[in-house]
Amino acid sequence: MTGTTNTSPSAEHATQWEDLVTSALLGTDRRTPPPGVMAPGRDAPAALLDAAAVHTVRRRAGLLPAPASARPEPAPGDPRPRLPVAARRRLAQLLADRSAPSSGGRRGTAPDLTELLPQWLTAANGHGYQAPPSLLPALLDAARARTDLRPSALAFAGGRGLWLARFNPEWKFALRGSSAGGVLLPDAADAEAVQRLWDEGLFAERVALLGAVRARDADRALALLAGTWSGERAEDRLMFLDSLRTGLSGADEPFLERALADRSRNVRATAAELLSALPDSALAGRMAARATACVRLDRGAQGTMAAVEAPRECDADMERDGVVAAPPTGRGKRSWWLGQLVEAAPLSVWPRHLGGRTAAEIVALPVTDGWAAELHAAWCRAAVRQRDAEWARALLGAPGIPPEVGPGTSSLAERAKLLATLPGEERAVWVADFIAAHGLSEAFQLLGVCAVPWAEPLGRSVVDALDIAREAGSYPWSFSGVMGLAERCLSPGEATRLDLLTATPDETEGASPGAGAYWSEAFQRLVSTLRLRAAMHDELIPAAGPENPRRATGPEDPRPVAVHDGPRPAAAV
Repeated sequence: MTGTTNTSPSAEHATQWEDLVTSALLGTDRRTPPPGVMAPGRDAPAALLDAAAVHTVRRRAGLLPAPASARPEPAPGDPRPRLPVAARRRLAQLLADRSAPSSGGRRGTAPDLTELLPQWLTAANGHGYQAPPSLLPALLDAARARTDLRPSALAFAGGRGLWLARFNPEWKFALRGSSAGGVLLPDAADAEAVQRLWDEGLFAERVALLGAVRARDADRALALLAGTWSGERAEDRLMFLDSLRTGLSGADEPFLERALADRSRNVRATAAELLSALPDSALAGRMAARATACVRLDRGAQGTMAAVEAPRECDADMERDGVVAAPPTGRGKRSWWLGQLVEAAPLSVWPRHLGGRTAAEIVALPVTDGWAAELHAAWCRAAVRQRDAEWARALLGAPGIPPEVGPGTSSLAERAKLLATLPGEERAVWVADFIAAHGLSEAFQLLGVCAVPWAEPLGRSVVDALDIAREAGSYPWSFSGVMGLAERCLSPGEATRLDLLTATPDETEGASPGAGAYWSEAFQRLVSTLRLRAAMHDELIPAAGPENPRRATGPEDPRPVAVHDGPRPAAAV
C-alpha cells in the first residue's frame, strides 16, 4: 500500500456509524437503528452493541498506515552522580504526596510531605545529584502545579527534563523558565557553538547561555545580547536584561543607557534600576543631583532639621531616567516623584550633602513638613537596591523599638527586605531580639528571610515564644504559620530538646478547653518533621568508598546551602 494520508470509511458506513451513535445517545427505546445496521433476531440493545463492534473493526481495518514520524533525538546525557537508593525512594514518596490523612480537620502528628519536597530538592541540588529518569514525569508534574518548586525542580531535572518537556504541552513552562539549570551548554570559548545556540536555542537555553558566557567574558555576553536585542520580544528583553544583575559593573553602563530608550516601559524601568545600582554611573549622578536639590539642612530655632522641597514637575529627562510620571491611585504626584529620585540616588551622596553625618545620624534628623515617612521609605528602598548594610542598620534601628516609632519604616515587609541585606548571623540575632521584645505575631515576615537552618539564638527564641503561648493555654492555631516555618527552618538537632514539649500539659484555670492536646499534637508533628529532615539529609550523603570518598559527618552538611536574600519562605534542609 502507498500513500501518505489516511483513507476515510465509505459514506454508507459513515452514515451507519452516525446512526449507531445517535441511538446510543438517545436510547434504543426512543430511536431504533435502521434494520440494515442491526443483526437480525436480537433485542435492540444487544444488537446495537454487536453492530458497534462490527463497525469499529471495519473503521480501524479501513485505515491505511501513515508514514512513521521521525524519531526524536536522544536525550542528553547527565554526568552528575546518581542518587543513593534510599534518597531515590524518598523522592518517589515525596512526589507521590503520601501525607498521612488527618482526622476531624486537624493536621495530626505526621509531617507534611508537600512542604518537605522543596527542602529535599534544594539539598539534592547542593549535592549535585542527577534526577532519576523514571521520576522525571512526576517531577515535572509537581513543578507545573507549584511555581515555587520550579527553579529547584528544573535545576534537578537538568537537560533531560528540558528534553522531556518538549513532548508534553503541559510542561511548556519548563521551556520558557528563567532558570535553565542543568542545560548542557557549549564551551563558552567555542564561539561558533555559542552563536548557534544563541540564534537557535530555546529561551531557557539562551538565558543559561548568556549567564555562562557572562561569567567568562562579560564583553562577549553583551555583544551577543546587543546583536539580537532589537528583534527580541519585550518580555524576553526584560528577562535578558534582568540577567545582567549578576556581575553588574560599569562596563554594562553603555548598553543600559541605550536601553533607557527602549519601547517597553518595563525594560526602561529595569535599565534605570540597574544603572542606579552603579554608584558611578551617569544616571546615578543625575539622580543624585535631582535628589539632593530636594533635601537640604535647615538650621532654625528648633534645631537642625532636614528640609524637603519635592519636585514640582516630571520632565522628559526624568522620565527617560526611569521616573514614572503618573502616580498610583491615592498618591500625590510630588511625593511620588520625590520617592523615586531619592530611591535611585546613591546613598553615598547623603553624608557629604548633609554635613558629614553618618547614616544613623541622618536617619535621626527631624524632617520638616511631614515628609519624614516618604523620605525614610525611599531611603529604605535605596538601601535594599544598593545592598547597603550600614544604611539598613540605621533604618532598622534597635530590635526592641516598637515598629511604629522606629527610625525607618513601620512596615514589616520593608523591614524584612532591609534585614536581607545584613549578614546571616546578624540577621538571626536581630530577629531573635525582636521576638523577645514584641512576640511571634509581629515576627512572621522577618523569620522568612533568616538563613536556614536557623541559628541557635533564633531557634531558641522561637521555641521559647511558642512555649510561652502553650503555657498560657491559648490555642496554637494563631501560631500555625510560625509552626510551619519552624518545621522547615529549625535545626534538626533541636528535636531532642523539643521532646519535653510533646506531652499534654495539665489544663490551667482560664486555659482554652482542649488547647493542651492541640499543642501536644503540634509539637509532636514538629519533632517528627525535624527527625524526618535529619533522615532525608543522611540519605543524601553518599556512602564512603573508593569512588566516593565523602562520608557522613552528622545531621548537618558542613557545606553552605542556598539561603534566601529576600522575604520569601526559606527552603533548605
